Amino acid sequence: MPQVSARVRALHAQMTLEEKLAQLVGFWVDQGGEVVAPMQGEMATSGRYEEATEHGIGHLTRVYGTRPVDPVERAAWLWDAQRRLRTQTRLGIPALVHEECLTGLAAWQAATFPTPLAWGAAFDPELVEQMGGLIGDSMRQLGVHQGLAPVLDVIRDPRWGRVDECIGEDPYLVGTVGTAYVRGLQGAGVHATLKHFVGYSGSHAGRNHAPVSAGPRELSDVLLPPFEMAVLDGGVRSVMNAYVEIDGVPMASDPTYLTQLLRERWGFDGVVVADYFAVAFLHVMHAVAADKGEAAALALIAGIDIELPTGDTYLEPLAAAVRSGRLDEVYVDRAVLRALAQKEELGLLDATFEEDPPTAIDLDSPAHRAAARALAQESVVLLTNDGVLPLVQADGTAPGRIAVLGPNADRAEALMGCYSFVNHVLVHHPDVPMGFEIPTVLAALRAELPGARVDHLAGCDVEGDDRSGFEAAVALAAQADVAVVVVGDQAGLFGRGTVGEGNDTQTLTLPGVQRELVEAVVATGTPVVMVMTTGRPYAVDWAVEGPSAPAAVLQAFFPGEEGGTALAGLLSGRVAPSGRLPVSMPRAAGAQPYSYLHPILGGPSEVTATDSTPVLPFGHGLSYTTFEHTDLVVEPQVAADGAFSVQVSVRNTGERDAADVVQLYGRDVYASVTRPVAQLLAYRRVQLAAGEQVVVRFEVPTTRLALTDRDLVRIVEPGRFDLWVGPSCDAQEATASTTVVGPAHPVRITDARLATSQVLRTQVADRA
Repeated sequence: MPQVSARVRALHAQMTLEEKLAQLVGFWVDQGGEVVAPMQGEMATSGRYEEATEHGIGHLTRVYGTRPVDPVERAAWLWDAQRRLRTQTRLGIPALVHEECLTGLAAWQAATFPTPLAWGAAFDPELVEQMGGLIGDSMRQLGVHQGLAPVLDVIRDPRWGRVDECIGEDPYLVGTVGTAYVRGLQGAGVHATLKHFVGYSGSHAGRNHAPVSAGPRELSDVLLPPFEMAVLDGGVRSVMNAYVEIDGVPMASDPTYLTQLLRERWGFDGVVVADYFAVAFLHVMHAVAADKGEAAALALIAGIDIELPTGDTYLEPLAAAVRSGRLDEVYVDRAVLRALAQKEELGLLDATFEEDPPTAIDLDSPAHRAAARALAQESVVLLTNDGVLPLVQADGTAPGRIAVLGPNADRAEALMGCYSFVNHVLVHHPDVPMGFEIPTVLAALRAELPGARVDHLAGCDVEGDDRSGFEAAVALAAQADVAVVVVGDQAGLFGRGTVGEGNDTQTLTLPGVQRELVEAVVATGTPVVMVMTTGRPYAVDWAVEGPSAPAAVLQAFFPGEEGGTALAGLLSGRVAPSGRLPVSMPRAAGAQPYSYLHPILGGPSEVTATDSTPVLPFGHGLSYTTFEHTDLVVEPQVAADGAFSVQVSVRNTGERDAADVVQLYGRDVYASVTRPVAQLLAYRRVQLAAGEQVVVRFEVPTTRLALTDRDLVRIVEPGRFDLWVGPSCDAQEATASTTVVGPAHPVRITDARLATSQVLRTQVADRA
């Protein structure tokens, strides 16, 4: 049984079976109408609120986030509902309220931040933690206790629609950035929920809910480390299961991961919640349970404490299983004690709700917008540039006439991800205003360059094959000094859009006829800047390498409410680009799945006619200045159970201030199992003035070199490791090596997992 307080045990001792089960389920007050979860219409059975809460209730599901409701009015309803639970149910236990918060609180009028793929591109955990704190503050003011974020799935295949929700393809980047978000949210008093434990992103052919064939080594070395970091280093309080099956066993019914690994090995003592309808899916989709009662028993035994969003299986079906003797009530008790302990930790067992709810709340304050703008600016990646950017040159000259084209140039929706309230919910309410300011790229560029004539035509839509707008767009470009063509995605759900949950793709070409539009504009001879606002990386070799390549290409992963302003600042040159690719830019859909973490056989060779080499590698990103990395120094030997220091000189060799992302990579030269040809060991974002030189010093625990051996034990193995620093995983600008010595070290959960860094000895060059 869980270690809980005497108060919780005394409360639990009073409970009937019905009261226990009520604490293990959610109630979806506004369920119905808008589809915001898979198979929502077929699955959800909330019923009438008064009847469903007769014995209390565990969670209230998405009180603010299912339809556009005025937050102040909704808070008044929620406070009344909590008072009713407090005073009109036998035990008086308030409900825990949960909401989505992947790109900010998913509620009307709330700030919309960049999508998680942009968090990864920024390589800035401190800023992500700040953002998490702001989101948590908003949630706490509204009486929300738990957020269903972050997503810690490591990207394995960009064809998967939920790449939009992920941080990157490297587990260390995902883990450090995701853990920072956990710290921010929980520092504000809101419990974070890790999604989706585990393996969701490894589905066959990048299809949502498809089976996963990952072996135990891939799970241990790639898919699990981000969750381990967030549990052990971030202290996360909630975990959500993945929908998938791994090697034939659905994760929602697998105690190997949900109990033995998560709780017994890692020591997690929070709650495990079901992804929406995941318990019932054991019956209706996985067919490992003959009915909902059997599905409930499998999930509860495996370690899922709370069924969300409603009580499809944990109410009547589970009660019947207990009463018939098919399930020992001890499993119910275990989950109830965890649920009550969480409510005690959140202060809900003492909450009376006698105070007035908020009568005014700013969910999009100047602080929200400043953080959103900073993260958007840091996340945009300059992929190529022949000198056309920045548009405003050092001497102040700028183009007099700019054609802003493309389907995403003047659409605010194109700046936001799948789990933004606008694209997730508000799309069902076209007559409701967004409720916050979100300048489009066109509007922001006009404000950024008031002296220029900025003309606009879309040219085509995101989807479809209508080319009727090409001729006018091409004519407009031909008259301009420069053309900015904004192309990309429309995020949505389950077939509504080009990327997002359920919007997987069999190709990685830009949707619709957008490539043709760009190529037609390039053919005019006018310099072209292609801006991509997308939720996944696309195969755009033609835009990077070919004869129809634009003069410059910018990649923005759904940069949020300040994304238009950030892009305008980057285009003009007021802001220097500093984003780096958190995922490889693929060459073709047929080369997937691909990861830069591949072994030798995963790369190009003479024995195959196909080339999996990406168009641009993980970590790539240009600036309006240049950086030099030299003098990589590392300790020549390190004990297998120790840590080693690495330092490198970094110099801004250009003429303007900018930020560099210093990336330290390593390779295990020979090992007992195959190892990646490159692996990110540590990173540090550093702001450098023109001409400035610093020394960046990393302290790297040897666990960053760990592998899962042939006995499936995670160890640090002795041997030689090549190290390098460069502008991407493929560029070895400064190199060194070290040797791990001594006996192999079995990795313990008490070992350090995170590298630390510091910046030393600044020096500014004489610019005279």
